[in-house]
Amino acid sequence: MKEAIDLFVINKVRAKRLELNISQAELAYEINVSVGFIGKTESSRYPTHYNIKHLNLLAKALKCSPQDFLPKKPL
Repeated sequence: MKEAIDLFVINKVRAKRLELNISQAELAYEINVSVGFIGKTESSRYPTHYNIKHLNLLAKALKCSPQDFLPKKPL
């Protein structure tokens, strides 16, 4: 099961990805992971989640700050 912080980050990344109309495959290519990794991360059925390195790469790919994916206060 994913932790609350993981779900928060994953939802923020997914929202930004959809806002920019970027597919899971395109995002996977940009951050050098498999499409399956993105799919498993966005699915509630797998424990897969992003790490700090991923957040940096995601921010570059989605043209934002890594802070955009994090809550203002601890969860």
